[in-house]
Amino acid sequence: MNIAFWQVLEKYKPSQQLSKKEIVLLLNANVGSESQALFALADQVRQQYHGPAVHLRGIIEFSNYCKNDCCYCGLRCSNQNIERYRLLASEVVAAAHQVIMMGFNTIVLQSGEDPWYDAATICEILLQIKRDSNVAITLSIGERTKEEYRLMYQAGADRFLLKHETADQQLFNKLRPGTSFEKRLICLQSLRAVGFQVGSGNMVGLPGQTVATLAADILLLKQLDVEMAGIGPFIPHPQTPLAQVPPGDLQLTLKTLAVARLALPLAHLPATTAAATLHPQGRQMALACGANVIMPNVTPLKFRKLYQIYPGKAGSTENPLESLNKTRDLIRVTGREIATGRGDSLKKYFR
Repeated sequence: MNIAFWQVLEKYKPSQQLSKKEIVLLLNANVGSESQALFALADQVRQQYHGPAVHLRGIIEFSNYCKNDCCYCGLRCSNQNIERYRLLASEVVAAAHQVIMMGFNTIVLQSGEDPWYDAATICEILLQIKRDSNVAITLSIGERTKEEYRLMYQAGADRFLLKHETADQQLFNKLRPGTSFEKRLICLQSLRAVGFQVGSGNMVGLPGQTVATLAADILLLKQLDVEMAGIGPFIPHPQTPLAQVPPGDLQLTLKTLAVARLALPLAHLPATTAAATLHPQGRQMALACGANVIMPNVTPLKFRKLYQIYPGKAGSTENPLESLNKTRDLIRVTGREIATGRGDSLKKYFR
């Protein structure tokens, strides 16, 4: 019996910060009574702060071009075995209006780091979407200058997702050649300074990663005071240098998600598509250990299969309405309910 583990759980309070040592203890929970107790506590904290509602956020993946050459991503610029696409600004707006008509209260506009969409183009897209709707818009388009972030925020973007991927600086720089961990942090700080609700997150199962690294990831998310944290398993892509690396462990991913819920009680935590790709019940499992968001893919079907960060992505052959209906059914089966609001930050209510 791991007495130290149970002591950490018993004394846990959402108002007190977990230490790195305590986080490591929790992440090392055995598969069985310890992990089940961890998941149950995380689910209890989720219920306490977020209630039973699950927020739906529709992702539109509008470009699979990327200037970066990250070792884990199928969109990497050196991958010649991929059919590239870009949606015109008018096509992005049209897709967004379809998503709004389907009832989504948040749209996520995601792409590779594609400089073809300059700040003016992104701002025009935002202005046109916001002209007729108060839908929340999250951007996930990578590293830009602080001034570009400011312009996008002023044009109507509410949130920005920029995953830090790993808090191990050396591992980050090794897996993301031509980029730097320091710049990533500067971008995240710039987003906060501009006024965005900020999302970040990490992968579980990267080669060279340790439980201590995952603890550092959670502490970094806490330090950044993120409004959202995307935590999912690494899945190898055959056209990358990590093609032969095994995928991340789902149980460790769920434990990382659960501990993140304890460390970040107010943050929105998605049940990721990557978890659903590893296991048919992956999203349900994530909802049971702290997650309160699902992000259905609502990219037009003819482009969806081309946005392959990793292969076999769950839902890649469904049209937007099919994805939405399957997600609604999944939520009902778990006994949860679909949120009716935009899912903005809870900080103003609890601080």
